[in-house]
Amino acid sequence: MGKQSGKWAIGALLAGVAGYIGGILTAPKSGKETREDIKDSATKAKAEAEKKLKLAHKELVDLTDKAKSKAGDISSKAKTELNTVIDKAQSVKSRASELLSAAHEGEADDKDLQKAIDEAKKASEHLKQFLKSTEK
Repeated sequence: MGKQSGKWAIGALLAGVAGYIGGILTAPKSGKETREDIKDSATKAKAEAEKKLKLAHKELVDLTDKAKSKAGDISSKAKTELNTVIDKAQSVKSRASELLSAAHEGEADDKDLQKAIDEAKKASEHLKQFLKSTEK
């Protein structure tokens, strides 16, 4: 059984190498064009992430403003909870703003942008839930 799996692995490796070489030889674009396409795709992905982060940031700004205006109308326990949610949202909003600047200057990683987008969405959801609960 061990000999068979070894032969299979070698066969798979050779097939993979043959496929790779065949792909390169029959590729309709040069290496330079392919690298340029990859670079363009990465640039577009980063721009899309930056756009999503900008939208999340704007939503946080709107929601924190709305939550602050509601603060006067609620009980002290709810006010404490609201202030906690607002503080977290403002922290996330600040981080999003910093990352937007870094992304604009080309200093932010895609994973950092995605993490900030996720955090901003969570903070927005918390604010929306809180505001919805105060409307009852």
